[in-house]
Amino acid sequence: MSDFTDVLFSQRGKIGFILLNRPRALNALTREMCVAVKNQLDLWTEDPGIDAVIIEGEGEKAFCAGGDVVKVAQSAKEGSDDCWQFFRDEYRMNSTIGHFPKPYIALLDGVTMGGGVGISAHGPYRVATEQTLFAMPETALGLIPDVGGSHILPRLPNHMGMYLALTGARLKAADMLHLGLATHYIPRGSLIDLKAKFAESQGPLGLAEVGVILDDAAQDPGTPTLAGRTQQISQHFSKDSVGAIIDSLAKDTSQWAQNSYKDLLAKSPISLELSFAAGRKGASLDLDGCLQMEYRVVNRILELDTDFFEGVRAILIDKDRNPTWSPARLADLDKTAIAAHFADLGGRELDLG
Repeated sequence: MSDFTDVLFSQRGKIGFILLNRPRALNALTREMCVAVKNQLDLWTEDPGIDAVIIEGEGEKAFCAGGDVVKVAQSAKEGSDDCWQFFRDEYRMNSTIGHFPKPYIALLDGVTMGGGVGISAHGPYRVATEQTLFAMPETALGLIPDVGGSHILPRLPNHMGMYLALTGARLKAADMLHLGLATHYIPRGSLIDLKAKFAESQGPLGLAEVGVILDDAAQDPGTPTLAGRTQQISQHFSKDSVGAIIDSLAKDTSQWAQNSYKDLLAKSPISLELSFAAGRKGASLDLDGCLQMEYRVVNRILELDTDFFEGVRAILIDKDRNPTWSPARLADLDKTAIAAHFADLGGRELDLG
């Protein structure tokens, strides 16, 4: 029997359960976890005894706070191939979830950020609770919203995706439902009964049947805060460049716009430019195309830039939240270097076959 316990798999009735089991690390994903989830989904695809899959996180704080980027940064600094392999295997898992032929239900109870979005958002059902906190915070870490973020975010209405990609804004359940990032709101206290209902179901559990069960359990999460910001967000974040977005916000004297303006000035300039470009390109790509594009960009970030390592240091290691970006200003970025991040990797291209 395997002694690997960072992710656990079980079956109850016709439901396959995935439990992310690193609560002390907020269920952050390691490469081994990504490989295990992909392999298990491949097995369940062919298993007639499994009708649907439920994924959840252990503990009360997080569904999944992202990938273990501290470990990735350390391996990259050491010259190890582990950093490339992590992103390769994480993206392969994301693709497998996106193409999984059976209902995939993510219970997003707690922090759901970065890699936690990738391991949930590509499935058809995403359940938020009163404890859910969603974000794609990569521009504060010197990265881009990856794990398929360039596919998810551009498809949100009213340029909300660009707003979330650049600012890393945090959302609660009501806003997630408003934007379609969550499909249902079910309080934490009702999740045990929900899982039991699925496990004890005697009939088939296709997409429609799963939807009925979730609809019956769903409640009203309240009024979304972003609903009142739609026009303002669209006005600013529809601009044709990061610089134009920042200039537009600077001219808006509202407190929200000024806070957003200051927030963008604190982000990694190169991450802002790369995230903007990835979002624009991703709008016309399918999920696998987005993952392949993101893989090119992340490879180049690790090879060519220093902001990822500085972001990890400032936010996750020293926690002084005072990164020194290089370059420090958007105006000092080399646009040719930005384009080079998207170039074909040749023999190192991401293989999702």
